[in-house]
Amino acid sequence: MLVLVAALLLLGIVLGAVAHIPLPLTLAAAAVIGCWLLIFAVRERASRRTH
Repeated sequence: MLVLVAALLLLGIVLGAVAHIPLPLTLAAAAVIGCWLLIFAVRERASRRTH
């Protein structure tokens, strides 16, 4: 439960910051995070296949 509260608090802080930065910078940051998550997912899937 504490982890959920911390995650929601962090989400609120991040969304508050996004509201104050320009849209192109927000989209660039979202693209970087999306690529990072995609690479992480591919690496995790590849490591599970080898074990």
